Amino acid sequence: MQPHRTTLTLLMLAYTLSMCDRMILSILFPDIKAEFGLSDTQLGLLGGISFALFYATMGLPIARLSDQYSRKWIIIVSLVVFSIMTALSGFAAGFISLLILRIGVGIGEAGVNPASHSIIADYFPPQRRAFAMAILMLGGSLGMMFGFVGGGLIAEAYNWRIALISVGVPGLLLAVVMARSLQEPARGTFETDTPPPPPPILTTAAKMWASPAMRHLVAGSVVAGLLSYGFTQWLPTFFIRAHDLSQSQTGMLMAGVFGIPGAIGALAFARWFDRLSHRGFQHGIWMLAAVPFVTLPFFIAGLLADNLVTAIVLFIIPGFAANYVIGPTLAMVQTLSPVQMRAVSSAILMLCLNLIGMGLGPLLVGLFSDLLTPYHGDDALGVALAYFTLVGLWGSVHFWLCGRALARQQSNNN
Repeated sequence: MQPHRTTLTLLMLAYTLSMCDRMILSILFPDIKAEFGLSDTQLGLLGGISFALFYATMGLPIARLSDQYSRKWIIIVSLVVFSIMTALSGFAAGFISLLILRIGVGIGEAGVNPASHSIIADYFPPQRRAFAMAILMLGGSLGMMFGFVGGGLIAEAYNWRIALISVGVPGLLLAVVMARSLQEPARGTFETDTPPPPPPILTTAAKMWASPAMRHLVAGSVVAGLLSYGFTQWLPTFFIRAHDLSQSQTGMLMAGVFGIPGAIGALAFARWFDRLSHRGFQHGIWMLAAVPFVTLPFFIAGLLADNLVTAIVLFIIPGFAANYVIGPTLAMVQTLSPVQMRAVSSAILMLCLNLIGMGLGPLLVGLFSDLLTPYHGDDALGVALAYFTLVGLWGSVHFWLCGRALARQQSNNN
């Protein structure tokens, strides 16, 4: 296998395990809630801000190191740390200890993505990056499926603690494989000039803010992440509560409706984005702006449907489009950033995406569910998720403005 394909495969597997360790908690929410006597807001804290705060903030200094030192070893060390912390989460004695261990998982995972994005940008030219990033992001869908299905099955057969221990161990084995097989390319492969040394983090942030296209790209990504993380953390609990499914049934349903279609959709949207980008990157961005207007009505109807079969049918289109944003936006950040700023630019995007999207998405849904429970009873979570979908239209506005800024840049360059 060619080096760029081997590297992309290994990076995808690392992201798969990080997402599995991250998402398994949501299928275990009912068991954890019952054992520790937690509210939905506390569960939202476990699945959101506790992880995201350190995942996002630690990403910046680690990304700065990635622009200077070995990206390969930064990824491997990160993989070892989050795998150990996930396994130790199975020994948590209560809410506080589990909260602290989830913070440890977040710190460990912070080094994987920025370094991976930088490596991919040096292996693939701009017009192929969205598809390459989408392949990397397949790890998100695969990790979600392994977390939901495997976590549900293991929790039912044993308990939630064994489930967490079981998904932590494979990361240590992958770290050994990556130490032997992962190859790191030279920096700036597709640039004609030798890149200068990486500037301070604030300089990179200021350059990103100075670009209208980058500002709206980040804002649109953050809103999409707010929606995505809120849904992903709470949909398993929604199916368990609203349709009386078991954990294993819920895991299989999530994999079948959102995991597999979402993986196929991510590749399809990324390929479409790359093709549109040959005419100008603004055309691909405008495609991203249009998607929520098609998918959100189906999603709302599925959440409010009384019949499970009807809900599943309605979720097919939103499930296919579940990961439409991630590949194109990550590729565009790399394309719009100077070589010496790529890892930090990616980390700044991930800081905003995870601190706001992952940090607040699950927490807000849990809070809305608690607030609506006196009025809607057992249906409160579904109603809260239905209201929450409307946030997606806000993201479309930013993607449209990003496309308009890119069109102006193209016009000025011509």
